[in-house]
Amino acid sequence: MRRLYRKKALSLVKELDAFPKVPESYVETTATGGTVSLIAFTAMALLAFFEFFVYRDTWMKYEYEVDKDFSSKLRINIDITVAMKCQHVGADILDLAETMITSNGIQYEPVIFELTPQQKLWHRTLLLIQNRLREEHSLQEVLYKSVLKGAPTALPPREGTASEPLSACRIHGHVYVNKVAGNFHVTVGKPIHHPRGHAHIAAFVSHDTYNFSHRIDHLSFGEEIPGIINPLDGTEKITSNHNEMFQYFITVVPTKLHTSKVSADTHQFSVTERERVINHAAGSHGVSGIFMKYDTSSLMVTVSEQHMPLWQFLVRLCGIIGGIFSTTGMIHGFVGFCFDIVCCRFKLGPYKPREVVLPDPHVNNRAAPLLTDNHVQE
Repeated sequence: MRRLYRKKALSLVKELDAFPKVPESYVETTATGGTVSLIAFTAMALLAFFEFFVYRDTWMKYEYEVDKDFSSKLRINIDITVAMKCQHVGADILDLAETMITSNGIQYEPVIFELTPQQKLWHRTLLLIQNRLREEHSLQEVLYKSVLKGAPTALPPREGTASEPLSACRIHGHVYVNKVAGNFHVTVGKPIHHPRGHAHIAAFVSHDTYNFSHRIDHLSFGEEIPGIINPLDGTEKITSNHNEMFQYFITVVPTKLHTSKVSADTHQFSVTERERVINHAAGSHGVSGIFMKYDTSSLMVTVSEQHMPLWQFLVRLCGIIGGIFSTTGMIHGFVGFCFDIVCCRFKLGPYKPREVVLPDPHVNNRAAPLLTDNHVQE
C-alpha cells in the first residue's frame, strides 16, 4: 500500500510541476544542431559588433524657424586676391539703405598672383572637395562632425622669398554689416564717401592695367569655424579682357551649429555666379570689377548632432539576440522536418523502420510478435 501511495504522490507532483521536462530527444547532441548553434552565435557576435558602431555613430538634425534677430551685426570674412596692384583697386560695402560700411577691418597686401607648387596642390585639393560637395550633399554633415579636426582652410603661406614683382593685391580681413541686403565690391580706384553716395577715384588708373582676374581663397559669413568649407572657397576666375564684370548673388542663411566639438552661430549661403564683358556700344553697361551682392534669409537653421540613447541600443541588441535564436530554431526545425519526410518517403539515409509493440501483452501467453511498418501496412 505504501508503494502505491508513493507512486500516486509522485504522479501528482509531476502533474503539478509548472515546468514540464523536455523530452530527451530535444537535448540530444547532433552535428547539425552544433553547426546551427555555431552559426547563430557567430551571427549574433557580428551583428552586435556592427550595432555597437551604429550606437557610436551620430547624425545631424536640421530644425527650421523664423529668424527674429534683426538688431545684431553680420560678420563678413574676406580673403580674395586680385591680379592688380593694391594702389589701383579699392574695396567697400554698400547696404540696401545706401549706407557705406567702413572698411577699416580690410587689409591690402601686395602679393604674387601665381601660386607656388605647394599652394597649387592645396588649391587642387580644395577644388576636388568642392566638386564632391556639389555632387554628394551628405558630405556636409561629415564636415560638421569633423570641425576643428581637419586641415586649415586658409591658403598656406608662400615659402621662401619672392623674386617676382608683387603685381597682385590680397584683400583680406573682416567687417561687420547690418543684417540687410548689401553689396561688397572690388573695383578700380580707392573709395570715397560724399553726401550723395560714394565713388571710386579711377581717373588716374590706366585702362590697360585693368585685370580683374581673381581667386577667392575664403569667403564666409558669421563666426569663422576652422574645417568648414564654404561654396566660394577656392574659386578662381581668369580673364584677358580689361572690361570684365564678375557678379556673385549670395543668399545667406543664419545657422546655429551644435556638435560635440563646437557650438557656434554661423551662416550658410548659396551663390549664383555671372560674368560678362562691359561693352557700352553693344548695350552691355556697367562697371568693371568684382561684385558680391548678398541678402539674408528670414529663416534660421539649427543643426544639432544627435546620438542614439543607451536604452535604445540595449533594446536593439536584445532584439538581435532573440531574433536570431528564434529564426535559427525555426529554420533548423523546418529543415529537419523536410529531411525526415524525404528519408521516410524514399527510405534513404538514416531511415530505420520503427518497431511497434502490441499494447496488451496479456491477450496471449506467448510473446507478442514485433511488427514493422511493413506489417502494419499489410
